Parts: sequence; C-alpha cells; structure tokens
Amino acid sequence: MTRLSPADAAPWSPGAAIATAVTLTDTRLSSGAADPGRKASACTTAPSDGFRHAPVDNLPVHPKSDQYVASTGSAAPLHPDFGSGLVEGRPFGIPLTATDTTVPESKVTLDYPEESDRSGYRIPPDARIENGPASDGDRHVVVWDKALCKSYELFDAERQGDNAWHAGSGAVFDLRSNALRPDGWTSADAAGPAVLPGPARYDEAAGGRIDHAIRITVPRSDRSCVWPARHQAGSAADSALPPLGLRLRLKRAVDTSGLAPQAKAVTDALKKYGAIVADNGSPWYITGEESPGWDHAQLNGLCPELLCDVLAGRGGPDTVRHHTWVLGTRPSTTGSRP
Repeated sequence: MTRLSPADAAPWSPGAAIATAVTLTDTRLSSGAADPGRKASACTTAPSDGFRHAPVDNLPVHPKSDQYVASTGSAAPLHPDFGSGLVEGRPFGIPLTATDTTVPESKVTLDYPEESDRSGYRIPPDARIENGPASDGDRHVVVWDKALCKSYELFDAERQGDNAWHAGSGAVFDLRSNALRPDGWTSADAAGPAVLPGPARYDEAAGGRIDHAIRITVPRSDRSCVWPARHQAGSAADSALPPLGLRLRLKRAVDTSGLAPQAKAVTDALKKYGAIVADNGSPWYITGEESPGWDHAQLNGLCPELLCDVLAGRGGPDTVRHHTWVLGTRPSTTGSRP
C-alpha cells in the first residue's frame, strides 16, 4: 500500500466520480445514519442498501475505459489474489477473523493517527495477519465483531503483546451504517472504505452467489479519488490512470457458463456488482479471504481474457429513493459530495 504524508498529498476529489455508479434504495444513504431496524438482524459485512450491493451490469461504459485498461495492463490476466494452503511458505488472501463474543479493548498505536481511529479496537488474541506473522507485505488485520456488529481493521499491523498492537493506520467501522470516513482520510485500505466487505469470501462462493462489489488493485493510480473512496495514493497526476474508488466490471460478452462453481461465483459478481479499486498493487488482482476451502483448480478458470470494462457514473448519494446516478466526468476539487 502506498502512503503519502500530508505534505506530499496532492488535492484529492472524492466527489469526482468519473467512474462509479450507485443505485440508491434508501434516503438514509445520504446521511450515513445506521438503520435502527437492522439492530435485531444478523450482522452482515455491510448494509444491504450500500454502494457495494448496487448492481452495475446495465450501466454504460466510461469514455476513458480503454485508457484505464491500457494503463493498468491490457494484456494482464485477471488474477485471484487468494486461495488455500501456502505460497512460498505463507498463506495468501486477507484473513477475516470473526468473533461472536466481545473481547477487551486493545491498545493500538499508529503511524498515521491523524487519519485513523485512535481507539475502539477489540482484537481477539487469535487475530491473523495477512500472509502470516513474518509477512513483509500489507499485513492487514481485519476483525469481524459479530457481537457488536463492527469491524476493526489495521494496515501494517505488528502484535506487541499484552493485547497491544502497532499499525500504520487503522479504522473502526459500524457495519450497520453506510457512513464513510471524513474527506481525505485513509483507513486500513488506501482508498478509505472498509476492507471487510470487499474480499470474495469462501462461504459466499460455496453458496453460489457473491452479492457485492469485490476489492481490486491496480499498479498505478491517479492522484485523485472518486466516491466512495475518501483518499488518494497516486503515483502521478495522470488522467489516464485509474483513480482510487473507480468502479469496474467484467465485460458482459465474456462467457462464464462453463466455469467451475467457485470461479463462476466470482465472475458473476464481477459482471453484476463489479469491482472497486481500493489500492495500488499488481494489475487486476482481485481480493479474497484466506480460506482452506478455496480450490485452486477451480479458481484457475479466471483466465487471461477476462478483462474489465470501466463504468460511467458519479459518486455521492442522492436523497431520492430508487434513483440511479449515471452522470458526467467533471471532477470535484473540493471533496464535497454533489
């Protein structure tokens, strides 16, 4: 994950929305307020009326689609950055540590406290680190607290002992709320939204349906971001590069009917709900959870010709029910929602 200090960060534009499209189903999306009616229901990874669950399969292709695809890598394959077992001696995928009981609050120190939640983390002692404790990568820790319906998320996490952690950045999310982080703030992900709702999960694929947009990375991003991203981590001010928050989808013409069940669940989701550019990384790497249930023989069906269309649209929720935004390409320089 690329990090910029406040002095290095260029102006960012969460309202730019040159490439996201959201179908809104509830007025509460405009305020981010939690829905009290959900408090008796099971704790899911994100509200059902949030942007991740908005279908994007019928939206038009963005006019810069070819540029974004070319700058990301038009010959590069779609790649599942997750699976079972070990690669080079390490697990891969983002581990999602779920807990049904409330644990004591953890002490967390941070390298970027000004853009992080400084308290409120409840990290169980068995929380796993991405790619294992010896990893030199992003070292995400993601905890799904089903008792309090929150997620606790750390980037570049190091266990300090005695229920203490050090991390680069971190965030606590209310999983019953559509609220986004303040303008300009990162999270455990460069773009700023929660990590937990983004990875493909094994239980979803085993059930035959993933009903949300999937997290994806690109090698270089523009020094801008589009809603729902709140933060940019661009390598250059280059409008041919995708901004963080960009919504992508798998081309409709790709025939996925013959894929094995796990690969088909992923590709069906990429066609209907798309993918959200969350960070800089390898080209077209889609994120999934670390799980022994994944079958690499099935996931290998995500083959090189499965490339993306880029969606047209704009960010920022509306206050009208059942309305779809498909708007223009003028970026915002203020970061405010339109």
